[in-house]
Amino acid sequence: MEILHAIVLGIVQGLSEFLPISSSGHLELTRWAFGWDALDPEIETAFDVAVHLGTLVGAIGYLRRDVRRYLAAGFAPLWGQPLETDGRIAWYLVASAIPAGITGVLLKDQISDLDSIWTIAVMLIVFGLILLAADRMRGDMDLTEFRLRDALAMGLGQACALQPGVSRSGATLTVARALGYNRDSAARLVFLMSLPIIAGAGLFSLADASIPSSFWPPFLWGMAASAVTGWVAVWGTLKVVRFYTFTPFVTYRVVLGVTVLLVLATGIR
Repeated sequence: MEILHAIVLGIVQGLSEFLPISSSGHLELTRWAFGWDALDPEIETAFDVAVHLGTLVGAIGYLRRDVRRYLAAGFAPLWGQPLETDGRIAWYLVASAIPAGITGVLLKDQISDLDSIWTIAVMLIVFGLILLAADRMRGDMDLTEFRLRDALAMGLGQACALQPGVSRSGATLTVARALGYNRDSAARLVFLMSLPIIAGAGLFSLADASIPSSFWPPFLWGMAASAVTGWVAVWGTLKVVRFYTFTPFVTYRVVLGVTVLLVLATGIR
């Protein structure tokens, strides 16, 4: 695996993980577009997990104050303090990872067969339009109103995103907006929810992975690229959603999906 390829894929992963456009779908589409399909499937999966973990580092770096705040509040009872609103939110965020975690473990083998290019293109279009419909609903709930049922509902959205092209952030934003959360709170919840699920999936996947020593340099470059661009994506998304709708992301998803389907139909690629 060339280092340049690893950096490009790391940038793609970092930018697309927190934008509602599907990072796993974009990784597959990038490989397909440039013909980077020569990797052993196990190595390819390990690389994808590695750049996801790089993105996790970038997200934690940006959200570090929130992470410290909710960790302290969540473990407050250990020091004899009551479990207040922030503490409950912390545990609800952990609970939100359960649906996707169970689905990922039970359907691990089936999920690996869901990355066909035409399926990714269709999912980009369909779930983009669903996000558009949900985003047009009125919503003024903020993060302090986060409840366990909301966490589990958004967790089910994360489980749907195991299909490349759906988008973890897109599916959970859709559910959050449908539940009545404002865009800023919905986006912040989605980013915080992603931390335990990315960490858990990464540790689970890498536990059985065997990475040849020659692959470590591109792996590390890819992780570094995804960490930097992941930080930028979180920062940029939180800035954008305070003033704009998710329509530009939906438009991008639909245009990309239709373009890929046309390319497949014409046999150009």
